[in-house]
Amino acid sequence: MGPLTALVLATPIFGFALQAPTVEALPSSIAPAAQLAAAEDMADGAALSEAVASGLAPTVNPDLSSNAALPAVSSLGVTSMAASSVDQAAYVAQLRKRAKIAKVHRTMGIATWGLTAVAVIAGTIQYRNLYGAPFGADRDHNPCVEGNAFPRQQACFGTPWFHAITGFAAGAFYFTTLGLAVFMPDPDHASEGKSKFAKTLKTHKILRWVHLAAMVSQMVLGIIIANPGVSGLDRANDYDTLKLLSGIHLASGYIALGALSWAGTIMLL
Repeated sequence: MGPLTALVLATPIFGFALQAPTVEALPSSIAPAAQLAAAEDMADGAALSEAVASGLAPTVNPDLSSNAALPAVSSLGVTSMAASSVDQAAYVAQLRKRAKIAKVHRTMGIATWGLTAVAVIAGTIQYRNLYGAPFGADRDHNPCVEGNAFPRQQACFGTPWFHAITGFAAGAFYFTTLGLAVFMPDPDHASEGKSKFAKTLKTHKILRWVHLAAMVSQMVLGIIIANPGVSGLDRANDYDTLKLLSGIHLASGYIALGALSWAGTIMLL
C-alpha cells in the first residue's frame, strides 16, 4: 500500500492530525473498548498507589524510560493480607492471655493441692477418732468411746471446724482453678498430636475428670455426714451407716489428692 493510499484511508478516522486521537474522537465502534482499557489502567494504578502508601508493595522508580515491569497488586490481595494481619494479632493476643492465665492456674493449683492435703489429713484424724483406724471399729471400741481421741477428747463433739474450714477452702480453690483451666485459650490445640508435651497435657486433662468426681463426691458426703438434721442419721442409731459414708468420704479425699498430685507433678517435671 502506497503512502497516499494509506493517508486517504486513515483520514476518515484520524483526519490530518499529527497526534494520537483522544477517546472522545474515536468512532462509537472503537470508543467502548478504549474506554474499558483506560478504566482498567486507572483501577490498577489506584490499587498500586494504595498498596505502596500502606507499605504492602515496594515503591517504583517513576522513570518512564525504564522497562522494569510494575508489580501486579490487586485489591483482593490487599484485603487478604489485611485479614491475615488481623488473624495474626488475634493469635498473639490469645497466646499472651493463655500465658497469664497459666501462671495463675499453676499457683492456684499448688495452693489447692496443699489445702486438699491438709483437709485429708484432718479428715483421717477425725475418722480415726469417731470410727477407729484404719477400717473402723464397732460403736463401743473407737477412740472417742475409749477416751484416747487425738489431739484431745473435745474433738469427738460438735463441728470439726478445722477439717470443715480446710475442706471448704480446698473446694473453693479447686473450682476456681478448674474454671481457669476451662476458660484458658488454646490456639495451638496443645493436647493434640503425638509429641511428649501433647501426651502429657492430654493425661493432665483426663485426670481432671478423676479429681473432679472425687471432689464432688467427698464434698456432698461431707455435708450429709456433718448435718444429721438434713440426712436424718445420728451416731447412736446409724453408726454403721455413718461409718460407711465416712469411709467413702475419706477415700474420695485420697483419690482427689492422688489425682491432683499426679496431674500437677507431670506438668512441673
